[in-house]
Amino acid sequence: MKKDEFYKDARNDLPGPLAGIRVVDATTAWAGPMAACLLADYGADVIRVAMPGDEGLDWKPWIGATNRSFAEETVNRNKRSVSIDLREAEGAETFLTLVASADMVIENFKPGTLARWGVGYEECRKTKADIVYLSVSGWGQFGPESERPGYDPGALAHSGWMALNGSKDGPPSKAPTFLADDLSGLHGALAGLAALRHRDATGEGQHVDVSLLDSIIYQSNGYLTLGATGGSLERWGSEVRVCAPTNCYECLDGHVFMALILDSHWVRLTEALGCPELGSDPRYLTNADRLAHRSEVDLLVAHWCRERTKREVVSAIDAAGIVISSVNTFADAAQDPHVLERDLLQETRLVDGSSAPLTGPAAKFSRTPVKVRHGAPLPNQHTDEILAEVGVTREQLEALRAAGIID
Repeated sequence: MKKDEFYKDARNDLPGPLAGIRVVDATTAWAGPMAACLLADYGADVIRVAMPGDEGLDWKPWIGATNRSFAEETVNRNKRSVSIDLREAEGAETFLTLVASADMVIENFKPGTLARWGVGYEECRKTKADIVYLSVSGWGQFGPESERPGYDPGALAHSGWMALNGSKDGPPSKAPTFLADDLSGLHGALAGLAALRHRDATGEGQHVDVSLLDSIIYQSNGYLTLGATGGSLERWGSEVRVCAPTNCYECLDGHVFMALILDSHWVRLTEALGCPELGSDPRYLTNADRLAHRSEVDLLVAHWCRERTKREVVSAIDAAGIVISSVNTFADAAQDPHVLERDLLQETRLVDGSSAPLTGPAAKFSRTPVKVRHGAPLPNQHTDEILAEVGVTREQLEALRAAGIID
């Protein structure tokens, strides 16, 4: 299918399928902002609430002419912003005025923090009875560990995930990306939408509790069940416990990754490797047979790849209909024609007037297309505009600003 065929019935009058939904985003760092980012990408009016003086994520390297972080632009794009000091009574009152206009609140402070400031779930639902209040935290809103601070690598370690990550003979290793943060952001966005569906059907709001720990365990392929029942769990590196030969293989100019599980693909692979007699060898006929002789079939592929370039290997194995890919860097991926055709890099205007290629949304909607509409706002960029929308007068704005409640 061509791209223009997929989008032939697209509308251009909406920012996405969540147009008309308002989300108040009182989050920091990555997990909570990612949940809100997904909803903003899909067209919701997401209002990021920052503390006065907040300048956004300062993680280097910078992009754009104003020294803005790649992380800030990635996770806070497509949002509007307002600056309110939630720790002060007047700030909490202003926040609740904003909540009265919203469908959902997202926060990712340590459990109990926003309640102490007077803007927790109970206070928000007194303001708006059907509010969906999404809390994203390291360990969840209840449980023995719930009051501890939590970050991504802590969840990877605590869950059992980190124990299985890394080379066979090396130490445990964290993920190179914020995997637990990203997964809890995904679960948070999905759970928030599920709660909105329930609200639309019944008029009932609710508190939604998503944790980094729960999210990474849920996405660990049932390994918690194996841990509970005494199942075998070993570190496999780039191999896969359930099929062989599957591994990362060295070529003359880099590495490729190949995955083989179907018995018919084994026959095709032996033909591509120039040893078709092994396709009918009783030692390797089934996947179970090949797992029993894992090192032999793995070395067969490894030796063949080592004498060829990545392009030669990918071309030959791909022609046989077997899953294979060059092991690319992100710089390689940023120039890949398929990545570009999928709009995963979108040249985006930043707040300083410059532009940068930001990562585009993963899901594609044929009727209500989504995109990166604009870069991350300054933390106080829309304060007056947003508060005026919810009935705060000019005099009240001036008083709040004079008291340091807003920027």
